[in-house]
Amino acid sequence: MGSTKDLDYPQVILQYSSGFLVSKVMFTACELGVFDLLESGQPLSSDAIAACLGTSTTGMERLLDACVGLKLLAVELTQQGALYRNTEISNIYLTKSSPKSQYHIMMYYSNTVYLCWHYLADAVREGRNQYERAFGISSKDPFGAMYRSEEEMMKFMAGQNSVWSICGRDVLAAFDLSRFTQIYDLGGGGGALAQECVSLYPNSTVTIYDLPKVVQVAKEQFVPPEERRITFHEGDFFNDSMPEAELYILSKILHDWDDEQCRQLLAKVYKACKPGGGVLVVESLLNEDKSGPLDTQLYSMNMLVQTEGKERTAAEYSKLLKAAGFGEVQVKRTGKLYDAVLGMK
Repeated sequence: MGSTKDLDYPQVILQYSSGFLVSKVMFTACELGVFDLLESGQPLSSDAIAACLGTSTTGMERLLDACVGLKLLAVELTQQGALYRNTEISNIYLTKSSPKSQYHIMMYYSNTVYLCWHYLADAVREGRNQYERAFGISSKDPFGAMYRSEEEMMKFMAGQNSVWSICGRDVLAAFDLSRFTQIYDLGGGGGALAQECVSLYPNSTVTIYDLPKVVQVAKEQFVPPEERRITFHEGDFFNDSMPEAELYILSKILHDWDDEQCRQLLAKVYKACKPGGGVLVVESLLNEDKSGPLDTQLYSMNMLVQTEGKERTAAEYSKLLKAAGFGEVQVKRTGKLYDAVLGMK
């Protein structure tokens, strides 16, 4: 990377200011079904794609060309005109049928997160989430807002599942967890991380502890009934009892809450944890000086507009764990989006 004097600052500022255009192009192509239509591998013209998807020809042609520029589509010029096809990236990550599809998290960002971010300046001024402005509902209960309808809850759960389909194994393999056979996944949602866990550690059983309506949807839509190593516990782990277990997984849980609520939850986990057991905290870690990574800094802004929490450094999580009683704390950076912190009792 060159020195700062080599940077074209006007160009950098322009790129930053138009960054949202990039994500909106990708979201729109997903929503309209462009990548699903081209999944078969048969190249199609912009006219044919527009006709199949019920859009204008001029609008679709511009959308397709923008996707080519983003390397999400490839184009071939023939005597019949331009023909478009998926790239490997879009086939793997943007088609609904792919095991690693990120379609659902894209739709959640497009239809929910984007609306909250419209009020980012208000969030910065007030220091609180923006559900009231974005959706006209109380901001005091972030998950009540996130789960404001069954459709919205399904989108959120499917989106989280898609994230763990590509990130789950990295965080679960950061430490050797094979000695833990009785595991509770707090806020385990749709169960994708639990499924990764029993796949990686076949001698373990995982209980997903989540709200009753979340558990019901997970049973009906996401976790196959033949998977006997995954069970469910309905409740609110802040207000209800915490069952005894060897290991508790808190994946993207603590970043939703302020320090005091994190301390209360971790103290509750510590009290219920078997001697020699522990807690695995899965989060995107900030550098100790909070200079990066940029993705984590942006996630922290998202916590501001959507939750009561924030992203933290490894030292900040270690402090929270030790305050709850966990004596030995280890940190592993995965080099991917999410990292792992293990606290032992």
